[in-house]
Amino acid sequence: MHGSGLSHIVWSLHEQFYTSQGFNVLAIDLPGHGNSDGPALKSIQEISDWVKNLMKVVNVNKIIIVGHSQGSLVGIDFGSRYPDLIDKLVLVAGSYRMPVNQDLIDLAEAGDEKAILLMMKWGYEGSKAFIGGNPVKKIINSTREIREILAVDLNACNNYKDGKESLEKINCPTLCIFGDLDKMVPLEVGNKMATMIKNSEKKIINNCGHMIIFEKAFEMRKIVKEFLSK
Repeated sequence: MHGSGLSHIVWSLHEQFYTSQGFNVLAIDLPGHGNSDGPALKSIQEISDWVKNLMKVVNVNKIIIVGHSQGSLVGIDFGSRYPDLIDKLVLVAGSYRMPVNQDLIDLAEAGDEKAILLMMKWGYEGSKAFIGGNPVKKIINSTREIREILAVDLNACNNYKDGKESLEKINCPTLCIFGDLDKMVPLEVGNKMATMIKNSEKKIINNCGHMIIFEKAFEMRKIVKEFLSK
């Protein structure tokens, strides 16, 4: 489950690995994102319901959710509301509350490319250099996408207020993964969340910011594989 404004492309370093370990993997594009049609969904609850309906379409009775950032909020909400449909939950750089800076929301709603620059500034440890260009900028690359997709996602995160109550309802085995240098979800915030989830465990990746899926993909997927194999 990808984060705000992104798409299934973020899992390119993960999908084949998990498949090679015997898992059936579906990296989705939420409505309006990537290859999916339609307007972006305006709330975390709507996304959870969409995932439930998707399960019916693909004839899957139970899933493991691996969610990054906004995807973690979806995992928390889905796990609390549909406990019979989820086997395990992996929350990557997530928290039960993800308030978004108003300046970032304003820029995104205006379709301003500065919104992407702020995301990259806050999202990565230090000044990460990427061969071929920053993956976030390559996924969100138009004024329309910033305004109609990213802005909607950021508001969905900012408006989700049920997280604390939802955590208390999660019963499935849960893994929380955090970057020790994450500016968007500081480690103390992540640690607090992890203690609130029953049957959970926590892993911290050193020298890593919010974009764990890019920054430390190989380390992350090894941790996830060990958890899923238990």
